[in-house]
Amino acid sequence: MALQDTEADRAFRQEVRDWLAENLVGEFAELGSRGGPGREHEGFEVRQAWERKLGAAGLTCLGWPRAHGGREATLGQQVAFHEEYARAGAPARLGHIGEGLIGPTIIEFGTAAQKERFLPPIRSGDELWCQGYSEPDAGSDLANVKTRAERDGDEWVITGQKVWTSLATWADWVFVLCRTDASAPKHKGLSYLLVPMDQPGIEVRPIVQLTGTSEFNEVFFDGARTPAGNIVGDVNDGWRVAMGTLAFERGVATLGQQVGFERELTNVIVSAQKNGANQDPVMRQRLAESWIGLRLLRYNALRSLASIADGTPGPEASISKLHWASWHRALGELAVDVQGVHGLLAEGAPYDLTDEQRLFLFTRADTIYGGSNQIQRNIIGERALGLPRS
Repeated sequence: MALQDTEADRAFRQEVRDWLAENLVGEFAELGSRGGPGREHEGFEVRQAWERKLGAAGLTCLGWPRAHGGREATLGQQVAFHEEYARAGAPARLGHIGEGLIGPTIIEFGTAAQKERFLPPIRSGDELWCQGYSEPDAGSDLANVKTRAERDGDEWVITGQKVWTSLATWADWVFVLCRTDASAPKHKGLSYLLVPMDQPGIEVRPIVQLTGTSEFNEVFFDGARTPAGNIVGDVNDGWRVAMGTLAFERGVATLGQQVGFERELTNVIVSAQKNGANQDPVMRQRLAESWIGLRLLRYNALRSLASIADGTPGPEASISKLHWASWHRALGELAVDVQGVHGLLAEGAPYDLTDEQRLFLFTRADTIYGGSNQIQRNIIGERALGLPRS
């Protein structure tokens, strides 16, 4: 993948930059970039209004086909959008699960009726989605899901539990991987359902994290219902659809994510300069290694995107996830170490954390969610290096 913008990319980048300069004002500017990982509870109403503003401007779902309301933006243009968005300090997005996961899944596997019903409100920012995959005994081993769905006339009835569900407290819909044939091999008896969240058979319980906030949730299904037509793909063919969704999960947004990382690293460096921590040779070396590591993250992300553009996604996505998660966790440790003994003290009672402490605590999860480091190493070993399965 080219490291420089084409002329068309530069024009699109300027369009995005100009739009953000004109529209990122008032309450949107006041909120800034808050609402990201570890702070998803912040500014929800403002962020939802911002999501709809983006939708009205045609700045959501950029990579979708024009036939489904997208702009068919090139990878370079999508990268430009995410980079400019992050550099502008715009609010953290709310619609990424709809736009980046279920939307492309419905485009690829859904019926005409499903596309007509679900894609427009995702594009406009009017409906939010969450993902019903992980369970207490089915995280990395996703095929081990036990949540079940049974056909009852024109509806599916769902019973079970999901966990680590981001945005579940606000989402309008959830896509659920569930077991519809208990007698089939575990990869074969699964189906992929689209389920409304606002109904009596669903209970959401927030999970309190180390940061004191609740980004993730448990979701309990006790006779929850969804129309029979809300199955994506065929009955018992949900594994194929679910793998399709996962293939969409790691894309161009990672370049924008890295702009946020750079902002965090800059804050750590400035703090080290102010308190003199950068005068310590070991600390100075760690700061330099973190700076170098961030540049390597960008080049590997570009390599991963190039493989997607060629239509032959390989293990690069797992390499990228393993790399950025480990780097970001180390940055959290560095941020607290730069503070010295002051990094051990809360900013206020009862549990008012500094930005550095919040970064340290939340990044402990980076190497677990979205595929743990151990799982990523297994994928790399088996699929890239050809090693025997463990």
